[in-house]
Parts: sequence; C-alpha cells; structure tokens
Amino acid sequence: MDRELILDCRSGDVGAWRSLLDRYEGLVFSVPRRYGLSREDAADITQLTFTIFFQSLDALPENSTLGAWLTTVARRHTWRLLDRKRREEAGRYEISSESTSVLANTATEDTERWELAEWLDHGLSLVGKRCQDLLLALYLDPKQPSYAEVADRLGMAVGSVGPTRIRCLKRLRQVLGD
Repeated sequence: MDRELILDCRSGDVGAWRSLLDRYEGLVFSVPRRYGLSREDAADITQLTFTIFFQSLDALPENSTLGAWLTTVARRHTWRLLDRKRREEAGRYEISSESTSVLANTATEDTERWELAEWLDHGLSLVGKRCQDLLLALYLDPKQPSYAEVADRLGMAVGSVGPTRIRCLKRLRQVLGD
C-alpha cells in the first residue's frame, strides 16, 4: 500500500497526498508529543517531517515503509529540538553543582527515553507491516481509534483485531528479546 502511495505522490496525485496525510499525520504528530513537547512544537515538527518527505520523495525507495520512515524523521527532529531547548535552558541559569546534578539527571532520563523509543521502533520495524500498522494504530495513534476504526482502516474484521494484536505483541516481544 505504501508503494502505491509513494508512486502516486511522485506523480502529483492530490488524492494521494491527502491519503498520506490522513494515514500518517496523527502518527507523526504523536512522536514529539510522546517526548513532552507542546502541541505547537509537535505541529512544527509534523510540518517539517512532511516537508522533508516531499523533498526526499524522488530518492525514497518504492518499497519504503512510510510509517517507520516518517517516525524516524520526526523523532530525530524532536531530539534536535529537545537538545536545543535544553541548551537554551542551561544557558539561562548559573551553573552550580546542584543545577549541574539536575541537568545531568534530566539528560540521563531523556537519553533513556530516546533509547527506549529507538529500541521499540527497531522492534516494530522487524515484526512486519501488518503488525506494525496494527500496533501503531492501537497504541500510538493520538486519536485512540476504536477496534472498529482500526479494523476499517486496516481492512480486517473487527473480531480479529484483538487476537491479531496478541500475536503481534508476542512477535514484538520475541524480536526485542524479552
């Protein structure tokens, strides 16, 4: 499905661009929000991510998994913004041993959060497209769609969402070595 979307976007199909945004805008927006950024910052990163997608479209392999690609771009720009904000914040205060300790703890927590996100993203990239789409829709879509909405979006029966979710989570645990 992503292959056709990439090809249609390359050909300038306005409907494909709308489909791309409908399908992935919420996912991209959720990345900076998960890191605690404001709605405004998340909107800026979302816009930047889709701009980069547009600029990279001709070089993007046709077999790319757009959800993973867009998430990676959004995550990297989220990290850059967080790093810039942290540097700006540190520059506002006189550095004392106490504030250095607070900054070090914050940096450690952020690093751990980033590493966890990278680890999870890597695992999602290994479970297969169907599981990746299902898990992203169920757990990372900020709109928190119902099983019926997820089933409709992914073209599956509502009754199979739960059992498929269980199998996908089991596969994710296996690939992550848990």
